[in-house]
Amino acid sequence: MGGDSDWRSSARERQAQADRSRLIRLRTLALIAGSVLASTLIVSGCGEKNAFVPPPPPKIEVALPLKQTVTRYLEATGNTAAVNSTTLVARVQGFIQDIKYKDGDAVKAGTVLFVIEQKPYQLALEQAEAGQSSAAADTKKTEADYKRQVDLAAKNISSQSTLDQATAAKDAAVAKQKQSQVDIEQAQLNLGYTEVKAPFDGIVTSRDVSLGQLVGAGSPTTLATIVQLNPIYVNFAVSETDVQSIRAGIKERGLTSEDLKKIPIEVGLQSEKGYPHRGTLDYAAPSLTAATGTLMVRGILPNADRALLPGYFVRVRVPRAPEPDRLLVPDRVVGSDQSGRYVLVANKDDVLEQRKVELGQQVGELRVIEKGINADDRVVISGLMTVVPGEKIDPVLKTVASPAAEATP
Repeated sequence: MGGDSDWRSSARERQAQADRSRLIRLRTLALIAGSVLASTLIVSGCGEKNAFVPPPPPKIEVALPLKQTVTRYLEATGNTAAVNSTTLVARVQGFIQDIKYKDGDAVKAGTVLFVIEQKPYQLALEQAEAGQSSAAADTKKTEADYKRQVDLAAKNISSQSTLDQATAAKDAAVAKQKQSQVDIEQAQLNLGYTEVKAPFDGIVTSRDVSLGQLVGAGSPTTLATIVQLNPIYVNFAVSETDVQSIRAGIKERGLTSEDLKKIPIEVGLQSEKGYPHRGTLDYAAPSLTAATGTLMVRGILPNADRALLPGYFVRVRVPRAPEPDRLLVPDRVVGSDQSGRYVLVANKDDVLEQRKVELGQQVGELRVIEKGINADDRVVISGLMTVVPGEKIDPVLKTVASPAAEATP
């Protein structure tokens, strides 16, 4: 009986434990369901109170195009060239006696640069002078004989043959005297050639000969080269279209060919900012080059500081007639795509539009707009990388600053 009682007690305990476990699971499920319901209600309540609000339009700077008078320029590239560049040669034969300059010296016109051995030519001059004295004496004697024969012939004392001989002797003596004068001038010229002088102001290159070297034997010997640097030429080409435009402008303004030489020209090196070197037009070819369809033009510039050297590659511009009321915007705001160049403009509703434009010349950091915008258009000048056409903005109106005038040297 005792064993049976213990078994019933153990069964009741197991049943009670199972009931407790079932109750715990039910309570847990009820708690989870309540939490989910509460979360749903909370989320639902938040959605009703916090509806989505789009962000405000971005503040973007815009500006009206700058309107001002702009001088249109004819722009080209060219090369500098020396006004004069001459090879110095020995015009007489002899040994180099003296070199009176250092390689690279700046010299004035008439400066003696080389001296060729002078003694032989000095002696030749003295010989010619002696020959002139002898010829003068012969001329004097023959003239006296001629006059005597003329008197004797008039008195029928001398024959006509003797008079003819006296006349011929006189004429030969006069001719010999003239020849002696030519010999003197030639000897003086050769003596002068022994001093090789600078034909103009310039820079003399390194010498091609040495002291004691024989020069001028058989053919002229190159001694050195002298190059004039002040002033200096700038050669450049003008297209056929520009030539026609310029000719029309010249006709309209009533300019003459002499007036063309007063037109200023501005030049800048590739390493320089702007066009600091200024001169005037000097020459224009009478016809176009058929192969290139261009007209060769030349300017001349003062170059006292030798900033320009022959052979430099330079930028050239020639000012044309000023044009009033041109529209300019900062060059950096001009974009490009496959269809060409454009700017972004805010319309009356502050919505951005993409405007196709035709560009003119650059003026400082500004760019002339030939077509595409009006004077009252608000052009976007900031945030260009963050905005797109069709976007609404909050425009902030700014002013485009006038370009600074380029300094004149």
